[in-house]
Amino acid sequence: MSRVTIREVAARAGVSIGTVSAVINGKSTVKDATRSRVKAAIDSLEYRPVEAARRRLQTPREKSIGFIIKELHNPYYADIIVGAQQTAEVHGFRVICMSSEQRFEYEKEAIQTLASKDVEGIIINPALGDDPDVSHLEDLRERNIPFVLLEGMRGDFPASIVDVDNEAAAHGLTRYLVEIGHRRIAHFAGPRVSMHAGERLDGIRRALAESGLVLRAEDLVHAGAALEDGYRAGIERFAGRGPERPTAVTCFNDLIAVGLLRALHELGLRVPEDVSVTGFDDINVARYLTVPLTTMRMPRNEMGRQSAELLIRRMRQPITVPPERITLETDLVVRASTRRLA
Repeated sequence: MSRVTIREVAARAGVSIGTVSAVINGKSTVKDATRSRVKAAIDSLEYRPVEAARRRLQTPREKSIGFIIKELHNPYYADIIVGAQQTAEVHGFRVICMSSEQRFEYEKEAIQTLASKDVEGIIINPALGDDPDVSHLEDLRERNIPFVLLEGMRGDFPASIVDVDNEAAAHGLTRYLVEIGHRRIAHFAGPRVSMHAGERLDGIRRALAESGLVLRAEDLVHAGAALEDGYRAGIERFAGRGPERPTAVTCFNDLIAVGLLRALHELGLRVPEDVSVTGFDDINVARYLTVPLTTMRMPRNEMGRQSAELLIRRMRQPITVPPERITLETDLVVRASTRRLA
């Protein structure tokens, strides 16, 4: 889809480019009838000037930005949304949140809905796939709607991103397990198409290799991302395994770890006496479990704050600027779900 130019708007309205520019910039030299004709041409062509000029075309209204998450049921997003909302309010924006539920078609519909509400920019935790369709993101770029991603995408698609170093974080978590004596460590991995899942798996493998250990094929379980995925994978991996079982498990996220804890309890295995369990994210419930969870803390509120700051900064740029990447720090939180081996 080619970007609509100011020249096309001028041709549609039957005026000069200078007249269109005068309307966009709110100058009083244009007659009301001509101004209405130019605005009609802008609307019909879906021409989108840069943010500052676009606001001058509109009557006063409440400014807003969009936020598209992957899953409504995942508590991981709560603090991110709060951080973004608090920052947006400081700058005079409200946040409209929608969910793709991990489906491309829902993400595209969400973007269309938010664009129809004339949001000034969008924060997106993108739905991913083996060959992700980024046409809807390209469309945002063509329409001059700034966006910021909370996860990278495969290939060379250029975008501003706020994230953590997932590979380094998973490496540090695995090093901790090795240092407290674990030699057979399993990993309950996230969705195969997730960049975060791949990066965390790379970090785990690197930490094991540095210690002369390997991740055995039977100890790499492609679990998923939800509570029930962790429970199902836990039953399948640990039922009847006896002494062949790993002494520790790293999980893609805390939800997988919570599901695994339930499975281990039903199988009569104690945490951490029989199996140490770690998560990733440090969602609020992690500290309140019967066995509080050792996990890698994601700076969720700061992610929301930084993504909103970055988005608003880009919205206010008078010209297109190169993509930016902000990488935040993670922290290992050690609780009762892991123990040192004798």
